Amino acid sequence: MSLALLATACGSDKADDKKADAKPSAAASSAAAAPAAKGKTDAEVTALVVTQADLPDQIVSAEGAAKAAGESAGATVDKAECKPLMQAQSGQKVGAATGIGRTTAKAKPKEAAAGASAEDKLKAGLEALGATQTLVSVDSYDGKGAEEAFAALKTAAAACSGGFTVTEGGEKVKYLDVKPGAGVTAGDEAAAFTLTMDLDGGEKSVNHFVVARKGNALAVFYAFGVTAEQPKTVIDAQVKKLG
Repeated sequence: MSLALLATACGSDKADDKKADAKPSAAASSAAAAPAAKGKTDAEVTALVVTQADLPDQIVSAEGAAKAAGESAGATVDKAECKPLMQAQSGQKVGAATGIGRTTAKAKPKEAAAGASAEDKLKAGLEALGATQTLVSVDSYDGKGAEEAFAALKTAAAACSGGFTVTEGGEKVKYLDVKPGAGVTAGDEAAAFTLTMDLDGGEKSVNHFVVARKGNALAVFYAFGVTAEQPKTVIDAQVKKLG
C-alpha cells in the first residue's frame, strides 16, 4: 500500500473515530442535563399508598397507621447505627424523605364453617387474632435519596445483627437479632430481614421487615403477629401501585 493511501486510510479512521467519540459525548451531556427526580409531598405520596380497593382480602386502615406512627414519634434507640431500622419499622421517615404515606393491612379472618364444632370455632378465632398485620409506609425523595435510604437500611441491618433496644413511651422493646429474610423480587431493588422481638415470659416473636425501592420512592413493610409471615400480597400490590 502506498504512503498516500495509508495516510488517507489513517486519516479516514481518525475522522471516523472523532465521529464515534462525538456520539457518547453528546449522550453524556444529555444525561448530565437531565433534571434530578423531585420528591413528593405527604399528600401526594399518600395517594400512592394501597387502599382497601387494592387489597380486597385484607382489612386496610390508614387511620391505624397514623395512630401508630404518632405514638412512636418520640421513640429512641440504644445504638445510633440502628436508627434507620427503628424509623422504618415504626412508620417514620427514613433519611431525607420529602413526604410519607402510611397504612396498615391485616388478612381478613376466615370464618368457621357452618355447623363447625366449638373446637374449630376456637381455632378460627385464634388464627384471626394471630393473623399477620403489616404496617406499610412509602417515602418519597429528591434525587438519589431513595437509593441512599435503601443502602442505609441494609447497612443498619448488618450493623445491628446482634439486636437493639427501642424505648417508646417509657417502655423498652428489645430486639434480639436482625437476620436476612427470604429473598424478595420487587421494584428496582429489594431486601428482606427478620427481627426477633423479646416478649414477656421468655417468649419470642419473629417479625418480617421488607424494603423495596421503585425510582425515587421507598416502600417499607413491617409485618408482625403471633404467626407473622412475609406479606407478599401486600408487597406486590404496593409496588405495582408505584408504577
